Amino acid sequence: MTRSHPLAQARHQGFTLIEIMIVVAIIAILAAIAVPVYQNYVIRSQVSEAISLAEGAKVGLAEYRDSMSTWPANNTAAGLAPANNITGHYVSAVGVSKVAGQIEITFGNSAHPRILSQTLVLSAITSTGSTDWRCKGGTLPAQYLPSSCRS
Repeated sequence: MTRSHPLAQARHQGFTLIEIMIVVAIIAILAAIAVPVYQNYVIRSQVSEAISLAEGAKVGLAEYRDSMSTWPANNTAAGLAPANNITGHYVSAVGVSKVAGQIEITFGNSAHPRILSQTLVLSAITSTGSTDWRCKGGTLPAQYLPSSCRS
């Protein structure tokens, strides 16, 4: 009869400390990649709300320009609500800019800290009776602009 050592008979149960540390390291690497990507996604979704809120102002400015052959001086002249009344969850104001043919969008307190109080300016380009809008100026970093604004 052969005898074996009691430790040799013990079965491997559970994970070793090294295995657990490797899993934790892999999860940390994945999180380090995923968190910034998710933050950019959140910011871009907030910027898309701003673009959507500006649609009404675009129409108001274009109609005013078509009928008066000049740009309105403010929201009231364009038939819009005051700038601080055109708001969304992340946007605190959408208003006619002091520069002719421009809409200025301001991000409010609920916006991501990276775009808090930043502005996005949409500028009108008119040609042969139509009005196109381009993103120009503002303080919003270019990396958060929609693809239509980056071209």
